[in-house]
Parts: sequence; C-alpha cells; structure tokens
Amino acid sequence: MTTVSVEDLACASESVGDLIVQVRPEQWKAPTPCTEWNVRDVVSHLVGMDLVFAAMIEGGPMPERGADPLGDDPVGAYWSSSASLLAAFSRPGVLERSYRGPLGSATGAERLQIRLYDLLAHGWDLAQATKIPALLPEDLVEQSLAFVQVQFSAQSRTGRFAEPQPVEESAPAIDRFAAFLGRPVPPQS
Repeated sequence: MTTVSVEDLACASESVGDLIVQVRPEQWKAPTPCTEWNVRDVVSHLVGMDLVFAAMIEGGPMPERGADPLGDDPVGAYWSSSASLLAAFSRPGVLERSYRGPLGSATGAERLQIRLYDLLAHGWDLAQATKIPALLPEDLVEQSLAFVQVQFSAQSRTGRFAEPQPVEESAPAIDRFAAFLGRPVPPQS
C-alpha cells in the first residue's frame, strides 16, 4: 500500500478548505449525510480533529471537550487548525514514531492516513450538503479507500461508521469511498 505524505494531506486540506470558503451563511445549518451533524457541526469536527491530532503528535494538551473550536469565524478556524496540523506532521521523525490514541497505538504515518481519510469523507459530506463541487484529489481518495478497506477488516465499525452502502462500480472513487464508509450515495444520472 502506498504511504501518503504531508504534501498529500496539505492538498486534501486545501481542497476541503476551498469548499468551506464557499459555504453561504444559510448553509451552515443545513443537514449532512452525517445525520446527527449539520454543516457547521461537520466543520467543527474537522477543526477539532485537526487540533486533537496536532496535540497528539506534539504531546501537548488536548483541546477542551465540548468547546466550540469555530467561534465566529469557521473558515478562519479551519485554516488555522489545518496549518497547525500540517506543522505538527512536518516535524522530523513524526511519521516514524508511534502515538497512542483511543483506538490503540499507530505510527505517525498511520495517523496521517487516518486524518486524511476522515478529511476526505467529511469533504464529501460537505459537498453533498451544500451542493458545492468538491475537487477532492482522486488518487488520494483511491488510496484512502484501500486503507480503510484493510483497516476495517480488522476493526469494528460500531459507533464510527455504518455498514457499506450500495454504489455503482463505475461511480467516482469519492462516491465508492463514501459508500464504503456507510453513506448512502445518490445514483449517478
């Protein structure tokens, strides 16, 4: 399996950020494929996870649970958390070291891959909710799909993802990825 790089994460972060910048004021409360979250909640999750992964990598304090990481500037909060995350993963030796998390230990490279697939999945969620085209990198989506297929063969989905949903084999990689993660994918027209 191909290993992703910090540059790959930066590319995906920028793609999702470019989508978030286009969210109109009335869309922040729109429902998403993550049925318990609206658009603002998904962006809050992305920012929160960026901060959690940066703290994990740097050995710093974890963000306060339940705190609103977006404040009055969701777009600014996203770009700031993304920059912090990329800076943490860019430090020498980070990808080779092992880090403990709620689901056990993983190398920095594996943590980067986990952060990448979460980012891409929620980028798809935001695109579905807002109808803003997401220009998510196809090669990274394919790589993330391969990663989660291997990862979920050994881990439980319970509490994290629904069972895979039907999707056309000819569907774009991002739709096949979303369906594997349990999101209902609209049929291609």
